[in-house]
Amino acid sequence: MTPSQIFASIHNYGTENHNDTIVQKYARYFKGDYDAYGLNHEQVVFKVDEILAMPGMTREKVLETSLLLVKSPKYEMTVIAIQLVKHFHKSWTLADFKTVEAWFSIGITNWAQTDYICGELMNLFFKKKLIEIENIASWRTAANKFQRRAAVVSLIKPMKLSTVFTPFYDFIAPMMHDPEREVHQGLGWFLRETWKKQPAVAEEFLVRYKETAPRLIFQYACEKMTAEGKERFRRSKRGSG
Repeated sequence: MTPSQIFASIHNYGTENHNDTIVQKYARYFKGDYDAYGLNHEQVVFKVDEILAMPGMTREKVLETSLLLVKSPKYEMTVIAIQLVKHFHKSWTLADFKTVEAWFSIGITNWAQTDYICGELMNLFFKKKLIEIENIASWRTAANKFQRRAAVVSLIKPMKLSTVFTPFYDFIAPMMHDPEREVHQGLGWFLRETWKKQPAVAEEFLVRYKETAPRLIFQYACEKMTAEGKERFRRSKRGSG
């Protein structure tokens, strides 16, 4: 089957198994429209396995198909693209990273897709040493706010394997005044995780921005602190905004 035929097969399967109850269940977690078929986990896995079992299914064909899937507004299409690409992780090259990078300019439109990409794919790109932090430096200023979120969320798992956090803090510093809520949440999440490992170092970084950075970052970053600890990062009256 060609990539277009594979796409059509998935679309037909999603349409035939549309479940509005599931769509409504998850729509509350998203701002704006949540466009989905309402497939459950088992149905998604079934379709992924069916595609991978097709004669002549190669890594190259999966990469080409993924570009069609991610362009679709249907949530499950991106989930399936992620799972298909991950299946071939043992033979990944830099081309696989470049394909995933391209997804953000054609169809990544919510936090869930973004975080799934980071957890399932970006972590492996780093683990396999196909990329270094410099490979995603341009993501910090990308037009797509979800690619900017991915720039920091992608670092959570690699950070947990490190004992030196300075390069990570230097990397995210230019993002601490990003205008978008979804990026603030990602930054706060990352900083909360660094705080769990090295509280003093994380707090030293946070205090530099307490007067100017968006408060949502601190809401997430300080979530596990004591009430007394959180007070250290309350903005003073002279702080802006």
